[in-house]
Amino acid sequence: KTGLKLSVMADAERTDYHEDILPKEKSVLDMIRVATYIHQIPTAIDMIKDAHDKGYETTVNLMAASTVKEKDLHIALETLARTPVGVIYLVDSFGSLYTEQIRELTVEYLKYAEPAAKEVGIHTHNNQQLAYANTIEALILGASRLDASLAGLGRGAGNCQMELLLGFLRNPKFRLRPLLKCIQEHIEPMREKLRWGYDIPYMITGQLNQHPRAAMAFMEGDDYKNILKFFDATVEEE
Repeated sequence: KTGLKLSVMADAERTDYHEDILPKEKSVLDMIRVATYIHQIPTAIDMIKDAHDKGYETTVNLMAASTVKEKDLHIALETLARTPVGVIYLVDSFGSLYTEQIRELTVEYLKYAEPAAKEVGIHTHNNQQLAYANTIEALILGASRLDASLAGLGRGAGNCQMELLLGFLRNPKFRLRPLLKCIQEHIEPMREKLRWGYDIPYMITGQLNQHPRAAMAFMEGDDYKNILKFFDATVEEE
């Protein structure tokens, strides 16, 4: 028995959760993760309660933390701490946060989560090649749920690389070679086709604390190697 659990992410205000999320006894899923922006918190709370009442473990991604004002963040964390949610995730949606910011935010999340017997998680994006470093920083400070994927596979610039994280943890129960085999046979061919992972356009949006949608659209086009064109257009808009 591995302890593996299956989870799905449900976006606040984009999910018909009353109908789409079945009672746990009728589902193969173990956990529901609710993704929410700060202005969607009331809907997210309803979704958390609905999933909890249906028998699921619940977690919440408070997205775009880099854009949230300090006062609003405190209110959101205090409110989420009063819900049945088990884990509150710090999410660097734009890959714009630096280590010192991750440090401050992790401490802030823990301040609200720990008294309510909840865990803090970390979900990073690799726009500035900091996903791994920021994940480790949050772990050292007390975050206990770490998001990672093989070779950093994920939307846009991707996420924390699981193979790097396992190397840091050095737990003998984890074997690196099977992961590398999967990366070689499945992930790398996908990377070449989908053009995901760190690239200059994602770096630019990360440094500007912008949503990566413009960089993603640019990378999908035929002119994706013309990084100066993207830089000039993006900085001009800024």
